[in-house]
Amino acid sequence: MLNIVLFGAPGCGKGTQSELLEKRYGLSHVSTGEIIRREIGSGSALGVQMKEYISRGELAPDGIVVSMIENYLAANRDVKGTIFDGFPRTTAQAEQFDKVLEAIGEKVELMIYMDVPEEELVKRILLRGKDSGRADDASEEIIRNRIKIYNEQTAVVADFYRAQGKYEAVPSMGTIEEVFERICAVIEKKL
Repeated sequence: MLNIVLFGAPGCGKGTQSELLEKRYGLSHVSTGEIIRREIGSGSALGVQMKEYISRGELAPDGIVVSMIENYLAANRDVKGTIFDGFPRTTAQAEQFDKVLEAIGEKVELMIYMDVPEEELVKRILLRGKDSGRADDASEEIIRNRIKIYNEQTAVVADFYRAQGKYEAVPSMGTIEEVFERICAVIEKKL
């Protein structure tokens, strides 16, 4: 099974690239952001709790996120592999995730870091906010806070995978197609 962590700051294009990779390689795509938004939309107790964190531009608690991913894996045992979009977001999540995968005889094969300059990220998210209707995409202050939290808490996850020899950085400026081909070239080396 090919398990890929697609990694980068908010607005780098993880969701767009995940969809393209899903089609090319026949992989499953799981976006923690989408899972969390579904919970919020359902109005569940978990969703209400998550909404408070997101409205402040903060990350969801590690235990809750890892449990959601574990549930996803249990329900999707027959896939060729999975693209994990936006997960893990902390070193603690990455450590827990390795244990969850190990328990089912799996592992992360590759972590692809999508590298985009901060000002471009802000511009992309504000543009996305015009169409998405997401409050966290419409405020520059919240966007910058999300990027700050990413830099402080999430960017270090790259070190976790770098230490395992699984880290690959991909310059992610240019057209969607150009970035996609760069990512595919990295995956092809792994296959």
